[in-house]
Amino acid sequence: MILPEDVQNEHPEPGETRKERVDRELGELLQGLRVAVTGVQVLFAFLFTLPFAAGFNKVDDLGHWLFFIALLSAGVASVCFITPAAQHRLLFRTGLKERMLHRSNTLGIAGLAGLAVAMTSSVALVAETVLNAWPAAVFAGVVALLSAWLWFIQPIVDLYRTKDDEDVK
Repeated sequence: MILPEDVQNEHPEPGETRKERVDRELGELLQGLRVAVTGVQVLFAFLFTLPFAAGFNKVDDLGHWLFFIALLSAGVASVCFITPAAQHRLLFRTGLKERMLHRSNTLGIAGLAGLAVAMTSSVALVAETVLNAWPAAVFAGVVALLSAWLWFIQPIVDLYRTKDDEDVK
């Protein structure tokens, strides 16, 4: 995600060196990704078992498309969330930690987008199978709007408000 240059500036803690800041930020990022990866992996595992469950053959064409969208987006989210840990291992002690931190942040945002799509299409799949298409669209829309607002729009609005507040001072 590209943000205005003013918003991208890192703010070190008082008395913190650049290296200490990068170490702290990377630790915070990896800890946050651990939480997200657990959720996406549970969803991904559930989706892997679904085609083998009794009754899956009763799912219509729309349900099959929703399933594959959910499966693909959960897979993409998993890759995005796991990549920072894998790259951390491969780039250990190479001096590329700050580059990895920025890349990992971008991957984390991409992973959240994938997770939002996976959750939305999974809710739509279940609702479409149990109810029918129009309630599925409503329930999926609620999940999509809620994740879009809480995960993306609200933080971006906060960043711009903070930037505007700093410009006024």
